[in-house]
Amino acid sequence: MNEGKKTDWWKNAVIYQIYPRSFKDSNGDGIGDLNGIIQKLDYLENLGIDAVWLSPVFKSPQDDNGYDISDYQDIDPIFGNLDDMERLIQEAKKHNIRIIMDLVLNHSSDEHRWFIEAKKSKDNPYHNYYIWRDGEEGVLPNNMKAGFGGSAWEWVPELKQYYFHQFSVKQPDLNWENPKVREELYTMINWWIDKGVGGFRLDVIDQIAKEPDKNIKENGPRLHEFIKEMSSKTFQRGDIVTVGEAWGATPEIARMFSNPDGSELSMVFQFEHIILDRQEGKEKWDLAPLSFIKLKKVLSYWQQELFQRGWNSLFWDNHDLPRVVSYWGNDTEYRVQSAKMLAVLLHGMQGTPYIYQGEELGMTNAAYEIEDYRDIETLNMYKERKGAGYSESDIMDSIHAISRDNARTPMQWDSSANAGFTHGKPWIKVNPNYKKINAADQIDNPDSIFTCYKTLIALRKKYNIFVDGQFELLLPDDNTFFAYKRQNQNEKLYVICNFYDETAICKLDKDWEKMELLYCNYKEISKDKINIYKPYEARVYYCHI
Repeated sequence: MNEGKKTDWWKNAVIYQIYPRSFKDSNGDGIGDLNGIIQKLDYLENLGIDAVWLSPVFKSPQDDNGYDISDYQDIDPIFGNLDDMERLIQEAKKHNIRIIMDLVLNHSSDEHRWFIEAKKSKDNPYHNYYIWRDGEEGVLPNNMKAGFGGSAWEWVPELKQYYFHQFSVKQPDLNWENPKVREELYTMINWWIDKGVGGFRLDVIDQIAKEPDKNIKENGPRLHEFIKEMSSKTFQRGDIVTVGEAWGATPEIARMFSNPDGSELSMVFQFEHIILDRQEGKEKWDLAPLSFIKLKKVLSYWQQELFQRGWNSLFWDNHDLPRVVSYWGNDTEYRVQSAKMLAVLLHGMQGTPYIYQGEELGMTNAAYEIEDYRDIETLNMYKERKGAGYSESDIMDSIHAISRDNARTPMQWDSSANAGFTHGKPWIKVNPNYKKINAADQIDNPDSIFTCYKTLIALRKKYNIFVDGQFELLLPDDNTFFAYKRQNQNEKLYVICNFYDETAICKLDKDWEKMELLYCNYKEISKDKINIYKPYEARVYYCHI
């Protein structure tokens, strides 16, 4: 059992996200697996990370790449088995790395034994584990839409009922109003805690208290009641980290989720800085121009609102998002410089940084033809928009920009066939730029993006100010520089980033010569031109007060 004194170890930690099917294949079937991750623990320890968040490896039909779980207490054969999982947990500990599981508690797979039973009859004891409404075929309970397209209601003829699903029809929503459902989930969570896991990432956790009859998907009235109950019966037993995915979180809600009293979760993923490309009232695929000033305001706002009242998650990338160097950076001429700048910008803030696999190498988006995509959301959108008369080029422009598969291309380990990911045929096409962008070329290169991340992680562990310093945005209306100060009782930290591809003069007037330059993503700084910043140049200055 993993009980013991609870600490806030995660405030000093850096967490690395692995999308297992794309990380490392050990058996040649073209799909990454748990033994492949074990083979790369030396790489992760070298980087300096403290924990690994695994996207779901539970048994699943893989309708949504594992986010449709058919057995919470077994491992999908494509990744290995329970023995492999237990070995990964133990081997990772030898590298001082904790394993964080990705739990999907909002819904299960329709192939979960609970749902199979639930469909047998209205009197079945498992029927009320899910959300049903009486009706007649073709007359929907209401007009709620599913996240992956179409209605959120699916007709079951033999029961003459609809079941509710916020995502795929193969992902029926669990009924959290039923205490038996909650107890089953808590028992399962404690089973994993007893196996020694280091924590949990909770998928779309802000949707578990939905009220379908009122069109409430997120932040339902019983949400925090449910979270507190779950925390008291599970998470508070062990010294673990918990992070909730909460697309609908405001700072006020995030402060409840991450209350320093530990009654709910350690932190949440909020996405306000991620949705700056959204047009109001439009779908995610209808992209708006990115606003640098809005980015500054949003990140600054969250830094200030959670200071001493909650805890931030810091991330640019994950398995659902485009590659940050292709999104906010410059993935061609200044790929290395802009990737480093974006790393410096994020890792200097308060919160727990998350690195998504390949981010530390500057991996980029992949512009494929439609037949090379595998993501259900992407393929559904393509089909819907083709049917609605959108042009092929407009559809593909959106897919190339933000398809979830941009993040899911195989990890680029070296310049050998399939980027060293597999000896077989990869489940999804490898980005063709792997001969130029790969880990083997970067690990021992002092000027690489990998080394930049490694340095930033080491700095975070050396200086307390990265953890406890108060944040102040500098030059808020400047259209070129993202600059901020962190300060605690004894230290000051300045982070100055030229966000664009032209040399620029920084208007901050400080005595930089008297401060220690902790990091710069260029080799040399001209002392007589200390306020001149090269394209995408980023610096971190430090001093004692």
